Amino acid sequence: MHALRGHLRESLGALRSVFRNPGLRRIELAYLGSALALYANVVAVGVYAYHHGGATAVGLVMFARMGTAAVAAPFVSSLADRYPQQRVMLASDLGRVAVVAAMAVAASAGIPALVYACAVLVSVLSTAFRPAEASLIPQLAETPEELTAANVSSSTFDSIGAFAGPAVGALLFALGGPTLAFAVITVAYAWSALFVARIGASGRPEVPEHEETGLAAGFRAVRAEPRLRLFIGLYAAQTIVAGAYNVLVIVLALRVLGLGNSGVGLLQAATGVGAVVGAGAALALVGRRRTAGDLGLGLVLFGAPFLALGALPRTWVAVVALAILGAGNSLVDISAVTLIQRTAPPAVAGRVFGLLEAALVGAVGIGALVTPLLVHLIHPRGALLAAGALLPALALATRFARAHVDEGAALPEEQLAAVATVPFLDVLPLHQKEALARALERVELPAGATLFSEGQPGDRLYILASGAFEVDLPGGAKRESAPAFVGEIALLRDVPRTATVRVVEDATFWALDGGRFLDAVAGHARSSSAADAVLASRGVAASV
Repeated sequence: MHALRGHLRESLGALRSVFRNPGLRRIELAYLGSALALYANVVAVGVYAYHHGGATAVGLVMFARMGTAAVAAPFVSSLADRYPQQRVMLASDLGRVAVVAAMAVAASAGIPALVYACAVLVSVLSTAFRPAEASLIPQLAETPEELTAANVSSSTFDSIGAFAGPAVGALLFALGGPTLAFAVITVAYAWSALFVARIGASGRPEVPEHEETGLAAGFRAVRAEPRLRLFIGLYAAQTIVAGAYNVLVIVLALRVLGLGNSGVGLLQAATGVGAVVGAGAALALVGRRRTAGDLGLGLVLFGAPFLALGALPRTWVAVVALAILGAGNSLVDISAVTLIQRTAPPAVAGRVFGLLEAALVGAVGIGALVTPLLVHLIHPRGALLAAGALLPALALATRFARAHVDEGAALPEEQLAAVATVPFLDVLPLHQKEALARALERVELPAGATLFSEGQPGDRLYILASGAFEVDLPGGAKRESAPAFVGEIALLRDVPRTATVRVVEDATFWALDGGRFLDAVAGHARSSSAADAVLASRGVAASV
């Protein structure tokens, strides 16, 4: 119990740090506006299409939007790897502001074809936003816990958008017709753009000269990394069942339980409430650092409720089961996105998330397409049991692979803390700091030992974790106690050691190879600037 309270305090601290971090706070508030607008627009377009062409028009417009988005996502998402992610998000928002405003004008003028064409274009523009956001968050997060907490916040806002957006869209349509609905949705996208514009310019990862710059690089990254294949595969499997849910929740309410049209709303509301609760549960699990295990738990929680409903189709069971399903959905969303963020190569992260987006859209379609056939062949209860069995079975089959991921993801906390004491390393994105932390080598020296002498080649940066050393300078020896660092001048200026450093108290250093050090600092603008400032403070001409 004490450990659980400790994890919860740590998790809440990570969430607070998300909203104390200006960049993360703005990206989360932007995401809230984008999610509300996205879900409200889906309903507004659907209602508009129904009034102008019935159920057939609704289906055709939905197919055109989803199909076009699935095809476009891998290509549009590559923009996040070619340009700063913040600019890609801003362009997506401003584009949607303009297009939805055009939808309002077209609706007012009575031009349905233009409304539908704009709706498809909004779906394409939206495929640029999420991959750019998902690849930008790891650059803004300062700790692994903060990264997961940021994803918890995004998932919570997405759940709020999924719950409130359709209600707002329908209400606006009822009050003032499509023109009012589309006008207010335009304002929501403008809200998102306002916060994105204040995030500040984001850099994009440096791409090595030999690195592919096309769409194929995303496919190569997924094919070369078994963990990415595992995470995307499990996420897509859950999304297939989510597509089945969209059909089964209607069949369950109308045919199995006999609740009528209002029953569909009741069951979907239970799922939405569970999704918000699930986001809170994910936050409580942050401190465990078992993200792959949480993914497995989410799969079980999303699948098992279908099994319960197939075995005992009762209204109270449905409400409880679908609330649990909603919680499982949040766990899967948060853990899968976090794992992919921490595994995808930064230079192609946008394209990896674009492939993920396309896979998820396609998976929803597969689930929605296959489920009516299952209902016809094996009846609704059989379809519920079939849908429910898939995810727990996958969770069981992949338990060892996921456990291995969590074991390999254990962070060298002491080394990560050491990296954070160096100003020009602390500004690096989280994934780079983690890579540097894993590359550190422990060096222990007794008092009186010489760390290095003037004139020797500079091959390492040394970070002092405990003890003290003295630097022989022309004006006399300068003593430094932990935390401190030394050896950066020779590396940054590519010269021999400029002074002799002696240990004056038994000391523990973390040593970082010079090549790794220079690759990290020279490849990141903020790190280079910070290194220049450190050199200037030490009276050295900055030249990185």
